Amino acid sequence: MEIRPGVDLANLTDVGCERENNEDYYCYAEPEDEELYSKRGRLAVIADGMGGYEGGQYASRIAVETVRAAYLKDPEQDPVDALLEGFRLAHLEILGKARENPGLEGMGTTCTAAAILGNNLIYAHVGDSRLYLIRGTEITQISHDHSYVNKLLEAGMITPEEAKVHPQRNVLMMALGSRGQVRADCPNDPLPLKAGDTLLLCTDGLSGLVSNEEMQKAVTGMPLTQACKELIELAKSRGGYDNITVQLLRVATKDLKKTSAE
Repeated sequence: MEIRPGVDLANLTDVGCERENNEDYYCYAEPEDEELYSKRGRLAVIADGMGGYEGGQYASRIAVETVRAAYLKDPEQDPVDALLEGFRLAHLEILGKARENPGLEGMGTTCTAAAILGNNLIYAHVGDSRLYLIRGTEITQISHDHSYVNKLLEAGMITPEEAKVHPQRNVLMMALGSRGQVRADCPNDPLPLKAGDTLLLCTDGLSGLVSNEEMQKAVTGMPLTQACKELIELAKSRGGYDNITVQLLRVATKDLKKTSAE
């Protein structure tokens, strides 16, 4: 797929140092059709599956491909509604496949999706895979971790330092495929982007071992392809206990192709 001018893109995934299979999955998509592109822009999705050797891989793939298909399906649908519909359908599809196949029972996945429409960002999110905005020397986590430890942290029951080493830091409060109602975080108002801004999407195999400051330094100090490699190698040098996936998108110019979101 040829990527239109306006963003630089790099992505990379690695099984890590301890796992035998990779349960992460990701995609980048932009419509070939110019009219559809004008209403949908660019989409990046990342997911981290769980539920055993087969289940985790299956769940993450379902999530990414369902979100992508739903977002690109109907150009007349509001982009935010389209993202939310993708998450809703992915959740139901994962639950349905698990009911059909007892061997997949308990499978689920995180999912984080970011769409660039003109100079604006919209996103949706479930779980603890993350979306960051890097602007100059500042890095901001935009997504909100749906995890037990983050709940304790927000309640003031533990410190950020304690959260990093908490034995239950990987316990999720919400994931696609989990029981009960699941609704993705998805702000109604888009986030304006500036020239030079970089979006970083990653699974917890990276964010659990590499600090925000280290991410910012790598992304601003080298080409994006090299930054992906450096970040994954850094996580692996610290144990690489999980699969590691990262996607980077940098706004290249102020004059991005106009879309109906502007």
